[in-house]
Amino acid sequence: MAQSQAELVKSLVDSGVHFGHRVSRWNPKMQPYIHGKRNMIHIIDVRETLKGLLRARKLIQQTVAAGKDVLLVGTKRQARHCIEEEAKRCGMHYVSERWLGGTLTNFRTIRARLNRLEELEKLWETGQIETYSKKMKSTLAREKEKIKANLEGIRKMDRMPGAMVIIDTRREHIAVKEAHKLGVKTVALIDTDSDPDLIDLPIPGNDDAMRAIEIIVKELADAVIEGKSGRVESKGEEPQQPRRRSSRAAFRADEPRSPEEPRTGEEPAAPVSPPVEIPPPETPPPETPPGEALAPRESVAAQPA
Repeated sequence: MAQSQAELVKSLVDSGVHFGHRVSRWNPKMQPYIHGKRNMIHIIDVRETLKGLLRARKLIQQTVAAGKDVLLVGTKRQARHCIEEEAKRCGMHYVSERWLGGTLTNFRTIRARLNRLEELEKLWETGQIETYSKKMKSTLAREKEKIKANLEGIRKMDRMPGAMVIIDTRREHIAVKEAHKLGVKTVALIDTDSDPDLIDLPIPGNDDAMRAIEIIVKELADAVIEGKSGRVESKGEEPQQPRRRSSRAAFRADEPRSPEEPRTGEEPAAPVSPPVEIPPPETPPPETPPGEALAPRESVAAQPA
């Protein structure tokens, strides 16, 4: 971490991350993360916030080091600016304007709209837009700005992300459902009115405080950068993995080898077959001269001794 845990806790408390919603709006499933209440407002346990943040950092770092991407989602006014800034700083994808239904589950259509955006931008780059009428030029400009505002953050995303960082799960409930349907791991900053069971790794905290959101998103972005550095190091090393041997070969490796047995990795010599003995040709039985017939057995037995 760039700062110690004590400094991190102090900055979190100063940012008001421990203030929850009113008692009447709470979700009973958030009881393990609530420290108490004051002036009819729930107070979130900062120890649980720190624990969730450290676990989220570890998960994000491992996900990025494994070669997967992270998608940051935050469309509310307090989170929009910092989500966009931190996502660009760590080089990940983001959604800060509006979550379009089917952004993950219907990604083919989203890619088609991004291809349309590239076509419109080529019209301006090549100057071909000047050949259109004034009305058509205005219509195409509005279309380009609308697609760019909604899909600019996921423009380079060509595969499913490995994890999602979400701010305010009640507002981004469609994104949570799509991630759950596709098996994408979710890390979310949840307040006392949210359901932690819908999130794989919840971070309890105030999701309305701009400063608290900035601190948490910054910590997760730092974890992404650390995971990227680990990804580069692993690519540079490329350790050679040993060849897998069968259980029988591993068992025989410990036994003493006789001089006739080949070494491990060597091809066994072809077995030498014993010489084949060719039997001598059989002599045919002597032929009986014509005129001499063998006496029958009955006549031989009847003769006296």
